[in-house]
Amino acid sequence: MKSWVLAAAIYFVLWWIVLFAVLPWGVRSQEEAGDISPGSDPGAPARPLLLRKAIATTLISAVIMGLGYGAWALGLIGGIFPAGLISPR
Repeated sequence: MKSWVLAAAIYFVLWWIVLFAVLPWGVRSQEEAGDISPGSDPGAPARPLLLRKAIATTLISAVIMGLGYGAWALGLIGGIFPAGLISPR
């Protein structure tokens, strides 16, 4: 397996974990905003701002991935991968 495939898989999982941490940021319910749409739950978000959250998730995930790669490249977290899968430079 190529190391870039492993890095992409790690980034994919990391992105989703960070997304679930970012989703609650700045959420106001329809009840708090005073604008309840008929037929919807009053606790539903008034403006979910999903594009902003996706961008924030991408940036945060890239920083975490970069820090992780830097620590791995410096040998600070070496030896956690099975032998022969990837080797530090």
